[in-house]
Amino acid sequence: MSLVNLGNVCSHLQNAARANLGLTSIPYTKLHLALCVGLLKEGFISSVITGDRSKPDVEYTPPTQSTISNKRLWLGLKYYENQPVMRKLTLLSKPKQRIWLGYRDLQKIGNGKDAGYVRGLQMGECIFVSTDEGVMELREAVRKMTGGQMLCRVS
Repeated sequence: MSLVNLGNVCSHLQNAARANLGLTSIPYTKLHLALCVGLLKEGFISSVITGDRSKPDVEYTPPTQSTISNKRLWLGLKYYENQPVMRKLTLLSKPKQRIWLGYRDLQKIGNGKDAGYVRGLQMGECIFVSTDEGVMELREAVRKMTGGQMLCRVS
């Protein structure tokens, strides 16, 4: 898992939302796809479509070895009263300082208390965690009683 690429995606999405873009694309990786599906579930983006550099696909086509470099994820961004729904994306784990937290610490953060280097959740925020069962939102990880690596905070 490359946190450098995830950091680039977080800053790209934040900049695209500030520029009031309706549609933007990011590189296709399993991690990016899992994060985007989580953002879609939580209501921060409106759509996730795969495609190449020129246009999104109408149907899903799995990437092959020859087309993986051209494969992109096209994301529809959401706005409410001309303000982006996704205002800020912050990478929590850095490439040189990865943050791993257990179930009890995730529970504290979900209750609004600080745990380790991570401050508690506020209203309208989500934290995405990479666990053994995949990338999921913090509250879902607490429900499943699992810990993992902190990825990013979205507000």
